[in-house]
Parts: sequence; structure tokens; C-alpha cells
Amino acid sequence: MPYELIPHPSDMGVRGIGGTPEEAFAEAARAMFSLMADLGKVEAKEAIPFAVEAGTLEDLFVRFLSELLFLRDTKGMLFSRFSLAIAKTGEGYRLAGEAFGEKFDPRKHGRGIDVKAATYNWVKVGEENGTWVAQGVVDV
Repeated sequence: MPYELIPHPSDMGVRGIGGTPEEAFAEAARAMFSLMADLGKVEAKEAIPFAVEAGTLEDLFVRFLSELLFLRDTKGMLFSRFSLAIAKTGEGYRLAGEAFGEKFDPRKHGRGIDVKAATYNWVKVGEENGTWVAQGVVDV
């Protein structure tokens, strides 16, 4: 499985696994949205562009998940697929991409867990034995 949910005493951990940092970030985002709805029912009907910047990959990861939650709230959408590009900048890192999804429909998607925020708890981004991992805890 390219993503995992990690039990946490009061919230929920998400972990993305991939061959690149982009794949790991995307899979962690899928893990987060899998808490909210059955991803198999979330169609990639619309692409929403976004970009975030940060000084470290860990901070970039939290800002990325936070931006997706902001888009969920302001656009009323759920996302199931992500196209991402991470670039090193003079100040740190920049992530630009698109989130693919559709408007939330409780009859179609059901009601999962409400994810309120991405946190810095248990945040880790790095390469382990040729595989990239991006993980953190989301407030539910």
C-alpha cells in the first residue's frame, strides 16, 4: 500500500511512501483524504492548481497538507489524485501542483472523519533505503 494510517493517542497519523518526495507527499495526501471519504468514490473531475513554499521539507509537507485542507474548505471539494513538483530554491523548497477531485456530495461520498488541521507532530520527510517517506499527524 502506498500510504498508511498511523494510530495516534488523540489524532491520526498519515504516512506516504514513494520513489520520490513528490510521490510520498501525494500518497500522504491520499491517506489524509481517505479519512474523509472512500477514495474510490472521489472522481478526478476538476484540477485545482496550488503552490506552497517553506524552508525545510518537513515544513513544506505540513504547509502542503494545510493548503489541501484550505482548498477542501473553500472549494467544497474532496481530492483523490495529486500531480506535484518539488524544487529546491535559494530559500528552501517550493512545491507546485494540482489536486484532482470533485465537489463533496454526502450521498455519494458518505461522511468520514473531519480532518481539522495538519500538525507538526511526528513530522518526518526523508529517504529510507531508496524509498521516500513523508509522515505527520492530522488533527481529527
